[in-house]
Amino acid sequence: MAASPQTIALAAVGSMGKFVCEDLLADDRFNVVVISRGRDEWFTSRNVPIHVSDYSHDSVLSILNETNATTLLSFLNLNDERYITIHKAFLSACIASHSCKRLMPSEYCGNIETHPARPRFYGTTREPFRQILKTEADGVEWTLIENGWFMDYFLPKEKSYMRPVPDEFPINLDDWTARVRGTGDEPQSWTLAREVGRAIVALCADTKGWEPVTYVCGQWGTYNEVIKTMESFYNRPIPKTHTPAQEIRDYVAANLDNDQVYAVQAVMCDEWSIDGATEVPKDITLRQREKYFQNCKFSTLEEVLAMAKGVRGVV
Repeated sequence: MAASPQTIALAAVGSMGKFVCEDLLADDRFNVVVISRGRDEWFTSRNVPIHVSDYSHDSVLSILNETNATTLLSFLNLNDERYITIHKAFLSACIASHSCKRLMPSEYCGNIETHPARPRFYGTTREPFRQILKTEADGVEWTLIENGWFMDYFLPKEKSYMRPVPDEFPINLDDWTARVRGTGDEPQSWTLAREVGRAIVALCADTKGWEPVTYVCGQWGTYNEVIKTMESFYNRPIPKTHTPAQEIRDYVAANLDNDQVYAVQAVMCDEWSIDGATEVPKDITLRQREKYFQNCKFSTLEEVLAMAKGVRGVV
């Protein structure tokens, strides 16, 4: 007799969460509910139940208990103290819940082993909550998903749910330019959001036990290398400008008190890249790929570009 589907609760579902939602809906091992501040046609058109919430402990706990959710996935993308406050409510709701004893906070960063405070606005939001998880999880299993840059930013905007971030990402498809930060030879990682989502679904089904940090990656390399890949694929040179590493570091140092200003956060992402902090550790990533993701595909940039060319709509 087949086991009953487990219910996965998705909170504050944004761009990344839509990929996860689609793959959960396609898998008969799972039911899906969404916890959101409001209703969204994207979910109602797919018959996904939406539970409106203010993200407080009492509100989230009520929803988890009502739906018998077993896992709470957060996609809350805030870069101020609200990130900590709301995630603490998510954690306390899981602790108090009769069924939901797994939590996946919103992360999607790089190598937090060596660079836990990069980008810097993660150092004041994600890193404090990581420390809370280590001491206050109280029976709740958790893991942090780290994937480097989303590879979707190499794609035309109609090919992904991920919104373009031209001020953060060095390649601008709209004007076909590249801004090389530092030397361009600093190590990086990129992973397609769709494949990050499939890894999350695999973890939802896993019974071996989660590790505190889970790394995934489609390609390791440098921006100088992937710019050449883009030029070769499209048979078109990309005009380049260069921003020296010291210029980036000086700007960040002069604006440490302005880390809630988006323009400053964008340069802090430059610093994240020139530090090599987006590169997830290859040894851990490949070990975890063998442990958790044997049935998951992680594509290179060239494979993703070819995939996008061959399909209409979202990759």
